[in-house]
Amino acid sequence: MNSQHNDLTLWGWNESFQTFVQTTDYETLARVAAVDREMLLLVDGDGAYRAKLTGSFLHRHSSGHQLPCVGDWVVVDKQPGGDFGMVHSVLDRRTSLRRKSAGDGIDWQMIAANVDTVVIVQSCHTDFNLKRLERYLVMVMDGGAEPVILLTKTDLVSPVVIEAQIAEIQGAGITAKIHTLSHVTGQGVDEMEQMLEPGKTYCFVGSSGVGKSTLINRLMGRAVQDTKEVSGTGEGRHTTVRRELIRLQGGALVIDTPGMREFGLLGADEGLDLGFSDITALAAECRYRDCSHADEPGCAVIEAVNSGAISRDHFDNYLKLKAESEFHQMSYVEKRKKDKDFGRYIKSVKKSLKR
Repeated sequence: MNSQHNDLTLWGWNESFQTFVQTTDYETLARVAAVDREMLLLVDGDGAYRAKLTGSFLHRHSSGHQLPCVGDWVVVDKQPGGDFGMVHSVLDRRTSLRRKSAGDGIDWQMIAANVDTVVIVQSCHTDFNLKRLERYLVMVMDGGAEPVILLTKTDLVSPVVIEAQIAEIQGAGITAKIHTLSHVTGQGVDEMEQMLEPGKTYCFVGSSGVGKSTLINRLMGRAVQDTKEVSGTGEGRHTTVRRELIRLQGGALVIDTPGMREFGLLGADEGLDLGFSDITALAAECRYRDCSHADEPGCAVIEAVNSGAISRDHFDNYLKLKAESEFHQMSYVEKRKKDKDFGRYIKSVKKSLKR
């Protein structure tokens, strides 16, 4: 496979992925640029082509988060010069961006894989929400990517409002880089473009209408085609309907995502520790190792909240997200146990029918 790697660097391949390549009879590696139901759009050094998953792969992987998503590297069987391939395996993900599946289902839903930086986009005008921002940060850091915060539509609010929002973010103990931007005035666009490094993958996430697709279209150097005219309230209408990997002229790779209405956490303990690092650091000073930060004597976190060193809203949001993540994790473990028990039952029935 080594002969192909130089071409794949155009799509983000680097030697860190080499450890994920297993011995195989198939010679083609490609990256998933988009997923349309059962069909994949793959890219490699020679261009783009369509592919499907083999039946054996689907048989071995029943959970949705095990299937390829945008940003994954896959092993493909494709004839030289052919325009269609069959995917046999997915390389282990270096980083992942995932959430609890929408609705009542208890499972992970993959958003993107092998992302270097996730740009969390919020509008300064009507979309700014610190608690939602903290939720995004937990997801990003749980998956191992670097978070960056982008505040858009700065032309619709005063500098005082922007300064207050940045102060609120930093006051919550959030240390991620913060960028500001206006599509109307162009302020911050050049700085954003300079941040995007060739060969690195960036995923843009946020609510609908905050300007994600507008920014990506602008970075691509083309007129805005995927968003409708901005309304009188200043909120555009986002029409991105699928996640898609795009290569910019400068060599950076970006993934645009549709706005997410529902955003549940599942088993995100590491992300909570990293996303609320101020609380995590204080927790090490608690008298009891398994302190729940509720009413235990000698709790350093509660003392910090009572003294005002940590805001009550920040702490309450931490407790809420932690409880949500743990609840869904317990439900997931129970679901997996039921699935295994059902699988054993089916096998036992098949054996009895053969007798």
